[in-house]
Order: sequence, then C-alpha cells, then structure tokens
Amino acid sequence: MIRVLIADDQPLVRRGLALILGPDPEFEVVGEAEDGARAVALARELRPDVVVMDIRMPVLDGVQATAELARTLPDVRVLALSTFDMDEYVVAALRAGAYGFLPKDVSPEELGAAVRTVHGGEAVVAPRLLTRLLSAYVRTPAPARPAVAAAAAPTDMTPREREIWQLLATGLDNAEIAAELDISVSTVKNHITGIFGKLGVRDRAQAVIAAYESGLVEAGCGSG
Repeated sequence: MIRVLIADDQPLVRRGLALILGPDPEFEVVGEAEDGARAVALARELRPDVVVMDIRMPVLDGVQATAELARTLPDVRVLALSTFDMDEYVVAALRAGAYGFLPKDVSPEELGAAVRTVHGGEAVVAPRLLTRLLSAYVRTPAPARPAVAAAAAPTDMTPREREIWQLLATGLDNAEIAAELDISVSTVKNHITGIFGKLGVRDRAQAVIAAYESGLVEAGCGSG
C-alpha cells in the first residue's frame, strides 16, 4: 500500500484528491495539510511514501516545502500539482526535488498512475507541460528564455557517460540505451548512477533539464 499525504490550501481540493485516491486499495491517504509548513511537519510525523503537493500555498509554498523534504526526508517522493502549469513552476519543482509535476485537471486515472510512478522512483511530467517546457527552454533564443541558471557539463564526465547522458536526454530508456551502445542494461544503470552524481541531480527529469541547458542536447534530436 502506498501511503499518501495531500497538501493543498483549498479544503475542497484536498477532499477531492482524497476521494480520488482513498477508495483505491493500493493507496492510503494518511493525512492532509493546508500549507507547505504543515506538509513538512506531517511528513516528518507520518512518513508517507508520496506527498501530493500543491505549488502555490501560504506560509511555505510547495517548491520550498519540496526542497525541505528532499533535504531532510529523501525517501519521501513529491508529486507536484498546480492549477498554474507555468514552465517556471515545473522547472522550480523538479529542481527542488519533486519526482513529477501534473496540472490539476488531470483525470483520476492519470493521478493514480503518476502516484504509482513516483513511488517507484521514476519521474513523471504531463506531456503537454514537457512539450511547452522544451519549447520555452530550448527552442527559443537564449536571451528570450526565462532567467534560469544555465548548467555546465561536468568536466570529469567520461566520453561514455556523456554519450549515455545524451541518449537518456533524448528519451531512451535503459534497455534502449543498452541496445544502442551494445552494452548490458546493468552497465547502463551503473553509468547513469555516476552521471546523476556528477550532475548533482536525483532523477532522469533533472538530468534531461541539465542536458538541454548545457547544450548537450538540442531541439529536434529526440529519439522519435
């Protein structure tokens, strides 16, 4: 059973999310928080597996709360939600440590699937947000992009690690990368662990953002 904490400043939204997830025997809603500070406090007390976190909340916003949880409770996965699905919110949430970002108008099925995905340690971003994100941060000229610090490729990264990082950023999974390079999946996993460490990121979503911002990957070079 996946233990879920819901954080949103609107009582009706909290109740709605609980009613969506609660009846599913795979989920247990262990608590509800009305602001980011309360979410952090309840997460420390209840130790949920996943926090469904609204981005815009009083006292402590969702990005700050996510960063605090990533720092102090790294085993707790955050799935960020927002009515305002602006690109800078997506980047800020992922950089703070969220495992995923969804708009609040997703279907109950999509929400449940996303909670399962982040609980499994994988990143999830709504396709429309990812498309807009790439458009905003990659396809536009550099001076017109939102003010986000550009990432530089680590100088200690090996040629093989850069190759795998690039393939990862174009959307290939571990098995596809292994087939492309004619190496084992376990070797790919080991390289990806090293890549995450050198980039200072925690998951594939953050690694993809770093690849685009460093110039390693450019628009139009995806796998599909």
